[in-house]
Amino acid sequence: MTQGKLLEGDTALVTGAAQGIGRAVARALAEEGARVLTSDLKAGCDVLLDLGRPGAAEALARESLDRLGKVSIFVHAACPPRREEQTTLAVSEAQWREMLEVNVNAGFLLAQAFGRHMREARIRGRMLFITSLHADSPRNLPHYSASKAAQTMVVKELARALGPHGIRVNAIVPGAVPGAGFAGSPGLPEKIALRRLGTPEDIAPMAVAVLSERFGGYVTGASIVVDGGIALYNWLDASE
Repeated sequence: MTQGKLLEGDTALVTGAAQGIGRAVARALAEEGARVLTSDLKAGCDVLLDLGRPGAAEALARESLDRLGKVSIFVHAACPPRREEQTTLAVSEAQWREMLEVNVNAGFLLAQAFGRHMREARIRGRMLFITSLHADSPRNLPHYSASKAAQTMVVKELARALGPHGIRVNAIVPGAVPGAGFAGSPGLPEKIALRRLGTPEDIAPMAVAVLSERFGGYVTGASIVVDGGIALYNWLDASE
């Protein structure tokens, strides 16, 4: 017996979908049957919006529901670029605020809006945040690490609150995937068990799996690591 596509009939919003992991996830969701609305501040998405601006998250939630009619999947992959020079004593207040505004504030407000929508419409919704190994391992990029740690707790709070309504919330924790200001040092692959850097296409299938009811139906509040085994090593020394 042939099974249908994993996400047939779903409607999804993916933020940060102009490039990298966000774009790969959006494409993978569409390939599995979901109707996908993409958002970013860069060209190439359905909705061009800067989530660092006040009120932007609320506006995006409204526009998503207007365009899609309902939202059953929300993926928050948006993240401002982080630069290696934005270290603890060098990062500016503006950079600090932007990182937390996009990653934490906008992510939570969007999840809150869609959580209310899913509860009221009795949708068995799913949400996914793209976090980082740096949620637990500082690397002298305080604004980035702090925002990812906060996202991890947001996922747990949302999962606990929304689970009784049939709504699942999880995180994908990528390893060393070049992009968004990260390139990696020449010696970094030697600190990865699989001996290569990751790609967005390594992350997207796991996102689809956890968002699907067929494979992820009993998974919520989890942070699923997809890192090629980099966390098995003292990888921070190789990435500085």
